Amino acid sequence: MADFAAARLNMVESQVRPADVTDIRIHDAMRALPRDSFMPPAKAYLAYADIEVEYAPGRSLLKPRDVAKLVQAVRPMPGERALAIAAPYAAAMLEHLGLSVTRLDEGDLSQPPGADYDVIVCEGAVGRAPAGWTATLALRGRLGVVERDGPVGKACVYVRAEDGIGRREVFDATPPVMRGFAAQHGFAFE
Repeated sequence: MADFAAARLNMVESQVRPADVTDIRIHDAMRALPRDSFMPPAKAYLAYADIEVEYAPGRSLLKPRDVAKLVQAVRPMPGERALAIAAPYAAAMLEHLGLSVTRLDEGDLSQPPGADYDVIVCEGAVGRAPAGWTATLALRGRLGVVERDGPVGKACVYVRAEDGIGRREVFDATPPVMRGFAAQHGFAFE
C-alpha cells in the first residue's frame, strides 16, 4: 500500500512550490485532495509523479506543477462560477477553493453548457481554444488552457473585457493534445 499522504506533501513541496505557485490556498487544496482517486487504480501509483497521467482514453491529468500554475493563473475566487473541461482534478481543486463548478467530461467538449463562467479550466491541450469556450466567459471571466501545435505548448489565459477577449501566455507545458482538438492547418497564400 503506497503512502499517498506523504506523496501528496512531497508533490507540493518538490513540484508545486518551487514552480512559483505562491497561492497558499492551492497548496492546501493539493495537500488535501487524493489525486490518486482521479485515475484508474492500476495507475494510482503515478498520481504524484511529475508527469501527465492518462485517466481515460485520450484524456490526461496535467502534471501537478502545470495544473497548479494554470489554476493560479486564472485567479479563482470563492463564490465564482467555474467550468472544468476534461479536468476532474482541477474541478476538485476549484471546488476546494470555494467555487461552484460545472464539469464537462463527455460529449462535444467544444460546446460547453451554460454561459457567464468566471473561470474555465481545461486539463488537456488544444491546438487553439475553441470559440465556444471564450464565448461562455462572463465579463472579466478567465479561461486557462494549454495551446499546443508542436513539441512545446503554451499555457494561456484568455480574459473577457468590455472590448473583447484578450490572451496572454503564462508558461510552457507539454501535455498531450486531446483527441479532436489538434491544430487545424490550412492552405494560405503568402
